[in-house]
Amino acid sequence: MQNDKPFIIGGQTFHSRLIIGTGKYPDFATMQKAHEASGAEMVTVALGRVKLDGRDDENILNFIDGKKYTLLPNTAGAYNVADALRISRLSRAQGFKYLKLEVLFDAKTLLPDPLATYEAAKKLVEEDFTVMVYTSDDPVLAKKLEDLGVAAVMPAGSPIGSGQGVINENNIRMIMESLACPVIVDAGMGTASDLAKAMELGVDGILCNTGVAAAQDPVAMARAFALATEAGRLAYLSGRIPRKLYGSASSPQEGLR
Repeated sequence: MQNDKPFIIGGQTFHSRLIIGTGKYPDFATMQKAHEASGAEMVTVALGRVKLDGRDDENILNFIDGKKYTLLPNTAGAYNVADALRISRLSRAQGFKYLKLEVLFDAKTLLPDPLATYEAAKKLVEEDFTVMVYTSDDPVLAKKLEDLGVAAVMPAGSPIGSGQGVINENNIRMIMESLACPVIVDAGMGTASDLAKAMELGVDGILCNTGVAAAQDPVAMARAFALATEAGRLAYLSGRIPRKLYGSASSPQEGLR
């Protein structure tokens, strides 16, 4: 887009600001078609759940074109620092550059554990991982994570898979004001308008999975998410008109009799 800053993560420039997931699709063929329709260039996968020793048709990595997509392994399923570090080191052993750190508090809320997330992020940055960290929408924690040296901060729009969109827009705005690293809204997107509204806040990108994978037509929804991401970004750059209590005539009133 004209007059837009590049979307750079860990030294790599991406043209699409939408990052897509791999879970919950009815089958791998549908997942592949949805990835194509999304226009995404980065795809995230829960490395701890990949069947590396199974049949080729059971290994999700065989259905993601490594020449077309940058793979973002994530630590989904980690509920403590030790598990997050173990999965992270497994990703490094397989040669992946990026890592999405995710340390959840419990399986019911699926909310990030702020203390464990910070501790794990600190250790991974010290080990020179390119860390994109999933966190709550707390502006203070977001800043502290950036100060550690993470590659991107990824505040939750709303709980994982909830489809509520961005619940607390003010917190996302505060995060955007205080951080220099990329800010990517992660989780909670239910439909295209959720992504457009999130992008209109000025965030650098969006990561989503369930809203596409669990839709009645995942491929069509992936395309809708792509268009919404682009439209929201363009609207943010264009500058919306201020909200007013009363109407304002769109035609000049001068000279009317």
